[in-house]
Amino acid sequence: MRSLKLTTLNQVLEMPIVGLGTWRAQPEEVERAVWAALQAGYRHIDTAFNYNTEETIGKVLTRWFREGNGKREDLFITTKLPNCGNRAADVSRFLKMSLEKLQLSYVDLYLIHMPFSFHCNEGNFTPLTNEDGTFSLDNDSDIISTWQAMEEQVEQGLVKAIGLSNFNQSQIERIYKCARIKPAVLQVELHAYLQQKELRALCKSLGIAVTAYAPLGSPGANKHFSSKYNYSIDDFPDILGHPCVCALAEKYKKTPGQILLRHLIQQDIIVIPKSGNPDRIKTNIALFDFELSAEDLEELNALDRDENGRIFDFLFFKGVERHPEYPFKQRIDGW
Repeated sequence: MRSLKLTTLNQVLEMPIVGLGTWRAQPEEVERAVWAALQAGYRHIDTAFNYNTEETIGKVLTRWFREGNGKREDLFITTKLPNCGNRAADVSRFLKMSLEKLQLSYVDLYLIHMPFSFHCNEGNFTPLTNEDGTFSLDNDSDIISTWQAMEEQVEQGLVKAIGLSNFNQSQIERIYKCARIKPAVLQVELHAYLQQKELRALCKSLGIAVTAYAPLGSPGANKHFSSKYNYSIDDFPDILGHPCVCALAEKYKKTPGQILLRHLIQQDIIVIPKSGNPDRIKTNIALFDFELSAEDLEELNALDRDENGRIFDFLFFKGVERHPEYPFKQRIDGW
């Protein structure tokens, strides 16, 4: 299986270019999906404190190890610091909670999930909300000091590599300039409609690998936003059904999902598609027996809608656009 090599602390870390995403899944679905993925050859599992999937994943991993399927070093596990713990003083305790849930002594990659911060409801470790339904913004949080606390977790052996998620270009550059341990990975929304070409170019120049979440356009996310946050997206994208994607699927005798994923990994972009369907989980990693032609890559590149293709602007966190580290100011200013 192809891996992407990342370097941190003078070590070479291999990160599989295809992983399993676990956002927006119930415990039973997570358990089935992670087990099916491991059986299908996945060795990269992506989760986050905010997803509420770590505990279930930990049970599956423990079972997988106990049954003699492999060792801890065979797997690459990513989790993330939540937006309600996005302060230097909170990094260690939230990481330890994640490790306890995952039943692991370390994670391979730990990401700052979002650059903006909320005050924490200490009763359930979720963001505090105000009486008017807005989220309680922690405007005093500092992403530089948070990053420095992330570096300490590497030095303590609790994390192999550290990185960022949902940060914009200027935020990445600020972190990079002051970092003793450079960000190894940036995880962002990235798919055919939002190809993030300038951001990817910056990461390439800095030696930061890019992971694409929602690489298939996150089918069903709008339903989640509507049910959880009473928030919906007008003209929600159907990338899987785009005529170009469907035509290429027919040409290569592959599924539309395989075409979209191959488009990304062929450009050295790590992908973490989420699925609860065992057959689709197998299909999503069966990407290495074909190659898209240069012409077909260009046809898919032409689908880019830039910021108009963004699904995850985080405005379902009511009031988040007022946080000084909200990363998509240009999207707000352009409305």
